[in-house]
Amino acid sequence: MILRPASLDDVPELTRLGRESFCAAFGHLYKPEDLDAFLGQVFTKEVVAREVADDTYIHQLACDADALIGYCKLIAKSDYASHSDAKNPMMLAQLYTDPDRTGGGIGAALMDWAMAESRARGCDAIQLTVWSENFGAQRFYERYGFAKIADVDFYVGTHRDDEFLFELRLD
Repeated sequence: MILRPASLDDVPELTRLGRESFCAAFGHLYKPEDLDAFLGQVFTKEVVAREVADDTYIHQLACDADALIGYCKLIAKSDYASHSDAKNPMMLAQLYTDPDRTGGGIGAALMDWAMAESRARGCDAIQLTVWSENFGAQRFYERYGFAKIADVDFYVGTHRDDEFLFELRLD
């Protein structure tokens, strides 16, 4: 497995993997119109290309010899900073792996990168949201020292999910 930054050439595969990963994990929870609205806001080639080109978003890809197998997206300024006394929290916005490769160490490698990258950028915390019923992801993040600091809402179309805001202090 090779970890590397994303480029604009990666946008089609990055968009595909984001959509597939999200739908495999959560697609069954939503009405088709809500899911379609969300995918149109987050996982289109135009949106992904704009983010890859913007220094506010930091994408790291996990690739094997043949394909993209996972990725992590950090955002330099957390939307949830007001929920914490951290002075400069990074947002871990997405950490997705190929649905057929979950549990193979891809997520761990990307999480290690996210922690190192956040420290290198002078951040004192990493924040992320996780669905309240995604117990596997919660256990994964807790193994890294993340802890719940707030309840937040997450919308997929008009559907509101109960989410937990997790934070890892880096100082």
